[in-house]
Amino acid sequence: MAPTAEEEEAAGIGGGRGAAVVESLLGVVAEVSALPDNRGPFRRMCCDLARRVKLLAPLFDELGDDADSLGPAEIRGLEALCAALLEAKDVLRFVNEGSKLYQVLRPQKFEQVFRKVTESIEKALGEICLDKLNVSVEVKEQIELVHSQLCRAKESTDSLNLQLNRDLNWAVSENHCDPTILKRILEKLQLKNKNDIMKESVALHEMVISGAEDPDVSVEEMSSLLKKLKDFVISENSTSASIEKKNSFAKHRSPVIPDDFRCPISLELMKDPVIVSTGQTYERSYIQKWLDSGHKTCPKTQQTLSHSTLTPNFVLKSLIAQWCDANGIELPKKQGSCQESKPGNSSDCNRAGINVLLQRLAKGNQEEQRAAAGELRLLAKRNADNRICIAEAGAIPILVQLLSSPDPRTQEHAVTALLNLSINEDNKGLIVKAKAIPKIVEVLESESMEARENAAAALFSLSVVDQNKVLIGEAGAIPALINLLCHGSPRGRKDAATAIFNLCIFKGNKVIAVKAGIVVYLIRMLVDPSGGMVDEALAILAILASSQEGKTAITHSNPIPLMVKLMKTGSARVRENAAALLFSLCGGDEQQLRAAMESGAEEALKDLMETGTERAKRKASSLLGLIRQTADSSNGGCAET
Repeated sequence: MAPTAEEEEAAGIGGGRGAAVVESLLGVVAEVSALPDNRGPFRRMCCDLARRVKLLAPLFDELGDDADSLGPAEIRGLEALCAALLEAKDVLRFVNEGSKLYQVLRPQKFEQVFRKVTESIEKALGEICLDKLNVSVEVKEQIELVHSQLCRAKESTDSLNLQLNRDLNWAVSENHCDPTILKRILEKLQLKNKNDIMKESVALHEMVISGAEDPDVSVEEMSSLLKKLKDFVISENSTSASIEKKNSFAKHRSPVIPDDFRCPISLELMKDPVIVSTGQTYERSYIQKWLDSGHKTCPKTQQTLSHSTLTPNFVLKSLIAQWCDANGIELPKKQGSCQESKPGNSSDCNRAGINVLLQRLAKGNQEEQRAAAGELRLLAKRNADNRICIAEAGAIPILVQLLSSPDPRTQEHAVTALLNLSINEDNKGLIVKAKAIPKIVEVLESESMEARENAAAALFSLSVVDQNKVLIGEAGAIPALINLLCHGSPRGRKDAATAIFNLCIFKGNKVIAVKAGIVVYLIRMLVDPSGGMVDEALAILAILASSQEGKTAITHSNPIPLMVKLMKTGSARVRENAAALLFSLCGGDEQQLRAAMESGAEEALKDLMETGTERAKRKASSLLGLIRQTADSSNGGCAET
C-alpha cells in the first residue's frame, strides 16, 4: 500500500525543512541582537520586545542539535513563530531609523504596531507544544516565562509622558516657544546635539521621500517644530561648542564616523561624494579609479552600471560638512574667514586674487568677464575654503547679474559657479537673498544644454532648504524642469528629475507639476524604458500620488496594468516603487483595486512578498490585504443573492 500524504510528510519533512526553520530563527535573533539600543520615545517598548526575542535563543539552540526529530506540526508552529519574529525585527528597525517627532506626535499608531507584533509572537509561541520538543526543563521554563510576559504585554502598552504631550502641543501651536519647553522636549527625545538634530532631519526627509509611511501629521508642522529645536540647540551650544572644538583638537579625540559618511570602497570619510547609476554613493577619486580600471559594475551592489556618469551628492556633502563642524573635524574645513595663501597651504583661497577676479567680473569686457567667471567656477569647485572666501568677497550678487549675460559661455560659468558655491549651507541663503532663483530659472530655459543642466542642479541644491521649495515653485521653475526632463541630455534629464522630486515634497508644487502635464510624460517614460528614466519616473509619480490632484491625473492614464508589468519584470528598486505607487492608487479606490486584480496583481504581489525589498514587502502585504477584503466582500454579496 502506498504511503499517505501525511505519512510522506511525516517521514521527509523533518530533516531539511526542520533544520532550515531553526537556522532562520537563529538568524533573526542574531539580527535583533545586532540592532542598536533605541533612544527614541518608544525606547522601553523596543527594549522589552528585543529582550523577549533574545530570550528565545536557548530554545532554538537546543532545537538545532536535534532538528531532524521535529514533526510536521512542530515545524509549522516554528515557521509561524519565525514569521512573527521577522515582523518584530522589521518593527524594531523601522522605529530605530524613523523620525522621533513623527513617533511622538502619533503615539497611538506606534503603540498599535507594538501591540500587534506582540500578539503575533504570543499567538505563535502558544501554538507550539513544548512537551513535544526535545529541550531541557530549564529552557521550557524560560520559554513559558517569556510567553506569560507576552500575554501581559499585549494587554497593556506604555503611555507617553503627559508632560511631553503638553509640551509638544504648546511648541507646535506657538510661534515663539518657551526655551524651557524646548529643552524638555529635546531631553525626552534624546536629541542632545546638532548631530542628533541632523539625523532626525534626515529621518524625516527620508520618510517623506520614500513613502514608507503615509504621515497623517502635517510635514510642515514637523519641519517647523524641528527648526525650533535646531535653532534652540545652536543658540544654546554656540559657546560650549567652540570650547568643545578646541578641547577636541587639544586632546586629539577622534569621533566615530557615521557609516553613511564613509566611502564603501575606502571606508574613509568622504570629501567629494558622488552618486553612480545604481544610486550608491562613493568618494569620487576611489570610484573613478574603479571605473578607470575597466569595471562596469557597482562595487557595493554588483549591479551593472547603466552609465558611468558621476553625479555630485550635494545633500550628503552638506551633511558631512555639518557633522565635521559639530565634531571639530577639519575636513571639509569650515572656517569663518579666509586666509591669505601661504607656501604649502592646500587652499587656493587668496583674497587679493579673488578681488581682482571680481573687478573683472564687474567692470571688464565680455572676454574678461567670461574668463573671470570660469576661474571662479573652478575655484568654487575645489574645496570648502574657497567657497567661503568667494562668498565673503561679495561674488554672489555679481554672479547673479551675469546670469542675464548675452554671452552663453559667461552665463554657463556664472550658474555653475553659483551651483558650486551653494554646496556651503550659508551660501544658499546668500544666493536666495541676491534674488538668484528667477534668473536661474531663465538659464534653465536657455539654449546651452550644459547651462541648463547646471541650473537644474543648482535649483536642487537650493531646494534642500524647505522654504526655498516654495520660492522655486513660485518662480516658474517646474514647467522649465519638465521641459528639460523630456528633451534634455541624459545628465540633464537626471538633474531635472532629482530637482522635480525634491520640489514636489512641498504640496503646492505637486499641484503645479500636475497642471503642467508632467504625468503624461512620466507615463511615457515607463512605457518606453530605453531612456533609462524608469526609476526616476516612478519615484516622482509616487510622490505626486500622495496628493488628490496627482492621484486623479495618474488614474486617468490607466496605469494599473503598467504597474503590474513593472512589478513582474523590473529591477528591485523599480518593483518597490511600482508597488508603492500601486498602493497609493488603490488605497480607498475600489475601482482601481479591481483593475489591479483583473491585471494579475495578486500573483506579482505574492512574488514580491518573497523576493522584494523590505519596503516592497510592506506595500505588497498591504495590497494583498486590500485585495482579499475586496474578494471576500464580493463573495459575500453573491452568497446573499
